[in-house]
Amino acid sequence: MQRAHTTGIPSELLLPDEMAQADRISISQGPFSGYDLMANAGSAIAAIALERYPGAIAFDVLCGPGNNGGDGYVIARLLQHHGARVVVWADKPPKARTDAARAAQDCPVQVRPLGSFVPTAGGVVIDALFGAGLGRDLAGSAAVAAKSCRNVGSTVVSVDLPSGVSGESGQMLGAAFQADLTVTFFRLKPGHLLEPGRTLCGETVVVDIGIGDSVLETIQPMAFVNQPQLWTQKLPQPRRSQHKYSRGSVAVFSGGVTSSGAARLSAMAAARAGAGAVTVLSPASAVTTNAAHLTSIMLARVETPDEMNAAFANRHPDAVVVGPGYGLHRPITEMVLAVLKSLSGGTVVLDADALTGFRSDPTLLFDAVVPSSAKVVLTPHQGEFSRLFPDLAGDAALSKLRKARAAAKRVGGVVVYKGPDTVIAAPDGRAAINANGSPYLATAGSGDVLAGIIAGLAAQGMPVFEVACAAVWLHAEAATRFGPGLIAEDLPGLMPPLLGELMG
Repeated sequence: MQRAHTTGIPSELLLPDEMAQADRISISQGPFSGYDLMANAGSAIAAIALERYPGAIAFDVLCGPGNNGGDGYVIARLLQHHGARVVVWADKPPKARTDAARAAQDCPVQVRPLGSFVPTAGGVVIDALFGAGLGRDLAGSAAVAAKSCRNVGSTVVSVDLPSGVSGESGQMLGAAFQADLTVTFFRLKPGHLLEPGRTLCGETVVVDIGIGDSVLETIQPMAFVNQPQLWTQKLPQPRRSQHKYSRGSVAVFSGGVTSSGAARLSAMAAARAGAGAVTVLSPASAVTTNAAHLTSIMLARVETPDEMNAAFANRHPDAVVVGPGYGLHRPITEMVLAVLKSLSGGTVVLDADALTGFRSDPTLLFDAVVPSSAKVVLTPHQGEFSRLFPDLAGDAALSKLRKARAAAKRVGGVVVYKGPDTVIAAPDGRAAINANGSPYLATAGSGDVLAGIIAGLAAQGMPVFEVACAAVWLHAEAATRFGPGLIAEDLPGLMPPLLGELMG
């Protein structure tokens, strides 16, 4: 399977109903009618198909009964006009007196029954059956066509979204096409980035069909593609007048002697993200081990909440990481609750064992966050999310985006719902889906590094939602640039050049 990627993408994401609203607003404001927008879409895709696949034997254009199919009829007409061999396949014609019906009427290519479709060897399939608004399983001849294309490895260009992929969740609705290229309009939808939709899209290109950005003023989208333009302006900028503590102080809780490496990874990542002073808070059993490995990172013995309060009074941390390698045999819940109570105005990053420790009573954590003056960031992977939010995780009707948003609202903090399609959500409804995930992050300790990057940026005063978004992107970008052979220890050292690029 090829690695999915995106090209030339604006920041805003639109849910399928928001995209439909954008169409309506644009048509009402002019200057383009609905048919004009359809013609513009079809023209853009036909041009891309001819440019990308000049050696195609033929183009099989599969047309649905709605506007997606209308785009397909425009594409077929223009491909034939440019001398290509074209066959149109459809189950039924578009509804009378619609823009799609007009496009079908204007298309001179003979229509064959979709049930008889067989991909042309050496040809390209244009999937214009159903777009992002599909809300039911792909069935009948459409499902058979999708499976046929996958079985023979057809080159597929999908219009808007591969038919059979939910534009909201990215989930397969029964069968689905595997596209080599997906061409969508105006803005991406969540289904372009959430797996498995992201992989099924292949390369995704966003084209301008005449919908003006002014429609966003009415829609006010709250979901975004996580990319630097979303948060670069909020990155902390070093000042000549700073000293190490004014650049941000971070405290990282360590596990015992056999699991202390996770905390050191987090601590080094926090330092490489720019924090001026980082301290590992270690149990007595691991003090010697930590001391043998730490140089620029400070060390303090902490085993109880009272010792923690003494360390906080001495170090005045602006951000704290709890959980990496901490161990469930130690009183992790008590320490987390103590941190939330004691840290005034700083940021608490809860990862790994700090999340799993509350599996038997998640409300204990949620209730502690509400009165806390600290800003909280949770970084669960799928298993940890399921333990903290079992009702959300088990609701098949909710997309990963909606699950993350609901979790952030419930806990009153930022949730980084990790995975190849990491979703970052804030309690106010803002959310971002990461678009640069890397398979090289599937290595032990990489999550500990992410927690440290979040803490390091947060300690310098960057707003916490933007912190989480930036950390997730930097983490993935570093892994991609390093490539094969990456281990977690490599990641912290990759932060400075990346941050240097972004800061200019």
